[in-house]
Amino acid sequence: MTSWSRCNISMFVLSKQKIYLQKMLLVLVTLTLKLSLGTTRVQLGILRKKQIPEWNQVFAFSKERIQASMLEVTVKDKDFVKDDFIGRVLFDLNEVPKRVPPDSPLAPQWYRLEDRNGNKAKGELMLAVWMGTQADEAFPDAWHSDAATVSGADGLANIRSKVYLSPKLWYLRVNVIEAQDLMPGDKSRFPEVFVRAILGNQTLRTRISMSKTINPMWNEDLMFVAAEPFEEPLILSVEDRVAANKEEVLGRCAIPLQYVDRRLDHKPINSKWYNLEKHVIVEGEKKKEVKFASRIHMRICLEGGYHVLDESTHYSSDLRPTAKQLWKSSIGVLELGILSAQGLSPMKTKDGRATTDAYCVAKYGQKWVRTRTIIDSFTPKWNEQYTWEVYDPCTVISVGVFDNCHLHGGGDKAGGARDSRIGKVRIRLSTLETDRVYTHSYPLLVLHPSGVKKMGEIHLAVRFTCSSLLNMMHLYSHPLLPKMHYLHPLTVNQLESLRHQATQIVSMRLSRAEPPLRKEVVEYMLDVGSHMWSMRRSKANFLRIMGVLGGLIAVGKWFDQICNWKNPITTVLIHILFLILVLYPELILPTIFLYLFLIGVWYYRWRPRHPPHMDTRLSCADNAHPDELDEEFDTFPTSRPNDIVRMRYDRLRSIAGRIQTVVGDLATQGERLQSLLSWRDPRATALFVIFCLVAAIVLYVTPFQVVALITGFYVLRHPRFRHKLPSVPLNFFRRLPARTDCML
Repeated sequence: MTSWSRCNISMFVLSKQKIYLQKMLLVLVTLTLKLSLGTTRVQLGILRKKQIPEWNQVFAFSKERIQASMLEVTVKDKDFVKDDFIGRVLFDLNEVPKRVPPDSPLAPQWYRLEDRNGNKAKGELMLAVWMGTQADEAFPDAWHSDAATVSGADGLANIRSKVYLSPKLWYLRVNVIEAQDLMPGDKSRFPEVFVRAILGNQTLRTRISMSKTINPMWNEDLMFVAAEPFEEPLILSVEDRVAANKEEVLGRCAIPLQYVDRRLDHKPINSKWYNLEKHVIVEGEKKKEVKFASRIHMRICLEGGYHVLDESTHYSSDLRPTAKQLWKSSIGVLELGILSAQGLSPMKTKDGRATTDAYCVAKYGQKWVRTRTIIDSFTPKWNEQYTWEVYDPCTVISVGVFDNCHLHGGGDKAGGARDSRIGKVRIRLSTLETDRVYTHSYPLLVLHPSGVKKMGEIHLAVRFTCSSLLNMMHLYSHPLLPKMHYLHPLTVNQLESLRHQATQIVSMRLSRAEPPLRKEVVEYMLDVGSHMWSMRRSKANFLRIMGVLGGLIAVGKWFDQICNWKNPITTVLIHILFLILVLYPELILPTIFLYLFLIGVWYYRWRPRHPPHMDTRLSCADNAHPDELDEEFDTFPTSRPNDIVRMRYDRLRSIAGRIQTVVGDLATQGERLQSLLSWRDPRATALFVIFCLVAAIVLYVTPFQVVALITGFYVLRHPRFRHKLPSVPLNFFRRLPARTDCML
């Protein structure tokens, strides 16, 4: 087998095949024990009692660690006291040939070993040395000079780049219809029967049957999340509630999911009867007693027409249904180059000094990637490239940066150390121009109990290549989620519960990989806990609403200035435009769309040049109160003292009271509209009915253009014809009754 040594040289080349290519030195070694490149030395493994040893190892040296112009490969004989020198081979780095993938690999050749004086020594060494790039096929498996302090198989496995796949998730629908011939222990009472279903760590139960007989009925759906390969069966237990905290098991059955029907659409599947088994205790031993007379009637299927949500719908990276038969063809390719990071914050202390061992995790669709760990560097350089197939442009790729706390077995020694968060970046594909390479540095922001903190910057290269522009444009007319989400929608509570179960399954499966993608990393990438209450998020969402309404408010203020003749020239022009539109109503819609077109063209020159990233001001993280941050990072249930919980509860009641008032005001306005014709106020309704009759007659005999002109000129009248008191219609509306006087 071979060994590789590479040194990075800062050069950037863009091509249609790769987002970036960075030149480096590659050394192919078949027989050797030691590599020396300036002050960097690598000791290979020892093979005893072999005249022709081989080491299956791959090496890479970064440019920053090269402090010499010569590469020295030394062969020694291991001894207990002193290693005996056998020979060496020297290479001048200036004479190394260049090779750019996808060129064929450079063939290795034999080199005669030399002694320290430059004379020929006994033995030969097979080497191949050339300048290549990180796109070479052996680069992902290389030992890197950045990891020079890591030793052992576990350490190397923990720092190398890896690709992971999320498990294939299904929604499992269990429709519990009825049971037959149940035998409760106490036959003198009416049974209160329900069904408990267990799948792994998920437990759901039906309501207690309304028919309190030995043949109860439910017709209730229970939804679970199941992952391939199906390791655990679905266990159903029919139980009778005999007391407040006591249930009696009337029968059980276990159903392997491998044999469950799979449904791709909304058509119902056939229901089946399942025999219930009862376990009895005989002489201290648990024995199974099969009751063929007791059965349960159910309809069970794996739903392939839904997309199992394990991410928030606001930034989901995959929207395809579970069943592969329902997938559409891909519309393009996403290429991500994780280049480097700058100014990372120290995350831990090692040997009395601050350090950071950084690695990146990127998630899009079912594919997770993890870069190699750069040891002890605040400016790590990964230069790794990954690709994904894209099926929908309205998806988001997430890139997170973490500090590796599990080197040298650190996770075990530290009593369960967790990889620390350094920051995260989200990029929505629909904000990218096709076939354009974006190289941009994104700030890494993390919210701590002490406030928001910038942990550094990450440099990414992103390109979204579209295979068919027509197909991509056609997708904008399709529903965002698969059809089953609209034909048979799940409730909000169901979706939240199922998403929680899906994230737990994904984090558990990926943490069992080798090397593991740990639970804290997966949960951070999937934004677990983002639905929890946060004062900061509530403020941010309120400001977002005000920002959306800001345009309407600005238009209203502008129109108010027009009506009050703040700028007489503009008001006169509006009068002329209004007159033209009333006399020629067929120009109204073309004028509106023409204005929208002109506004869109006008804003084109201010279009974003880079994909958007985390915004501290939008998130209200730059001025959040410390107590609000402490509340956001509190556990659920709370772990704070009673006096703090009481203070926060009172504050929450105060805020909820204001929200309640606003919601009540909106409801009042709606109820006043309803009361116009409800005769709750007979005089008001009579006045409104008479007004409607008169208005119908006047509008019938008066041309529409005249009515529109009179109305418009009245609204745009000069301030000297206006009164400060509210208008008659507004006074009438405010006097209408609402249902507030009926509330307790």
